[in-house]
Amino acid sequence: MSEKILHRAAETPRHAGSLNMMGVIAAQRGNFDTAAALIGQAIALEGREAAYYLNLGLVRREQRRLAEAEACFRRAVWLAPAHPDSHNNLAVALAELGQLAAAASAYETALRLQPDYAEAWNNLGNLRRDQGELAAAVDCYHRALAAQPDFADAFNNLGVALAEQGSAHEALLAYERALALQPDLADAHYNRGLALLAAGNFRAGWAEYEWRWQTRHMAGGRRHFVQPQWRGEAAEGRTLLIHAEQGFGDTLQFMRYVPMAAARGFRIVLEVPAPLARLAATLPGVAKLVVQGEGQGQNFDLHVPMLSLPLAFGTTLETIPAGTPYIKVNDAEAARWRRKIAGSGLKIGLVWAGNARRENPSLAAVDRRRSLHPAALLPLFEVPGVCFVSLQKDGPAGLKLLDCMGAVSDFADTAALITGLDLVIAADTAVAHLAGAMGKEVWLLNRYDACWRWLRGRTDTPWYPTMRLYTQPEPGDWETVITQVAADLARRV
Repeated sequence: MSEKILHRAAETPRHAGSLNMMGVIAAQRGNFDTAAALIGQAIALEGREAAYYLNLGLVRREQRRLAEAEACFRRAVWLAPAHPDSHNNLAVALAELGQLAAAASAYETALRLQPDYAEAWNNLGNLRRDQGELAAAVDCYHRALAAQPDFADAFNNLGVALAEQGSAHEALLAYERALALQPDLADAHYNRGLALLAAGNFRAGWAEYEWRWQTRHMAGGRRHFVQPQWRGEAAEGRTLLIHAEQGFGDTLQFMRYVPMAAARGFRIVLEVPAPLARLAATLPGVAKLVVQGEGQGQNFDLHVPMLSLPLAFGTTLETIPAGTPYIKVNDAEAARWRRKIAGSGLKIGLVWAGNARRENPSLAAVDRRRSLHPAALLPLFEVPGVCFVSLQKDGPAGLKLLDCMGAVSDFADTAALITGLDLVIAADTAVAHLAGAMGKEVWLLNRYDACWRWLRGRTDTPWYPTMRLYTQPEPGDWETVITQVAADLARRV
């Protein structure tokens, strides 16, 4: 039934149940506005039917109108308090709104009503993982699988929690179990790709990483072009659009491939976010620079997302293009920033936190794990002969350091500032990538469940020859990391 026909049907009086069913069909076909209108009419005719509110809440959640979804689910709970689905869906909405304690309570209510409710166990596991309670999360996923042994999504989520616990082999087995049950499960392919990359198996890892565009958290960011994606074939003399994706750090790390693509004979059109535009313009081989969001001409023959470049070039662990610096800084700007931080002592840049304002709960949880509270850095300030310079955009946070970040407008300014430093000490953020790309010595404060790009069990990285990794020995243990950094810093001074 087409959307037009559904609209026409909605104009004629009919039973509330029929309207609700037509709304469900419209929602299944992606016609969410039509679905909401039809289910709303059903509610107007029969306002005490919990299922109608539950369905309307599901539609509002798909529309990302989360406050309205929560209100619908609460109404469904009030009308049918013994119905576990309503409590489970209320919990999902609350979690997406950041109300984690209330969400946990709603999941627990659903599970009291139905102890073998596999979906609720799986969802509660996701919540516990976002809260950093990995053992509790693993237990929830096992309970979900005990109730439903063929639950592929629960195997995938179990793998993520095991990876965050440091159980890499067990995580890979969980992803493979998920894929045996559901071969097209994009999230399991993507997570398997991350596990393979972290193990240094780049040949298989890059191929699996291409599934990222079909995952729940990245599908919305996929670019759709008439032109095909470049996958490494010979295409000399053609125009290639290379477009940035994901975060600033990803773009800084994989910019290194732009001159390599130009060396293949391409005319390069490079699209990056505005804060990286001035830096990107210095890359050799860029024929045209486009600022992301400001539109780009369709005058190109092929395109490639930036993190697909290693696949196109067949990059292995042994062939990582590790030459630095590959980012240039204007000499006059560098001199101007050096004057701002002139003074005695070893000059060290500090970054302690990532982006704490992410809307996605899972991404926000990663930022919490990779970030330090400023007070954790205090032992570094006991080392004599050091002048600390803030590279943290949010301000000095009560630390005794030189803060010029108010005058920084983009990453080109940050790079110019970094030229005057002797060392950068940074959490796993874009600034760490920037310092590494400049060939500046950088000490990375690395969380226990390190990002795939830093591999496993290493204190160095083949991506940046001047970077040293300081990894937590246990989840959340920044004290040991900072103690080691302070000792090495004292020796360095």
